[in-house]
Amino acid sequence: MPKLKTHKGAKRRFHITGTGKIMRAKGGKSHLRRKKPKRVRRMYAEMHLLSPSDRRKVQKLLPYGLS
Repeated sequence: MPKLKTHKGAKRRFHITGTGKIMRAKGGKSHLRRKKPKRVRRMYAEMHLLSPSDRRKVQKLLPYGLS
């Protein structure tokens, strides 16, 4: 059985924690940011937990984690 390839776009967009949780950043963080409220701008700096429904899709894109 051949090795599976890691999806390079997913590798850059997601972060896997030591406990196995998949973290994501919010999209649209660089476009028209000045007029957004400070609370929203702060949210862009944080990493958010990926929803359970998307977790299986991302795990297929990253078969070996982020190595």
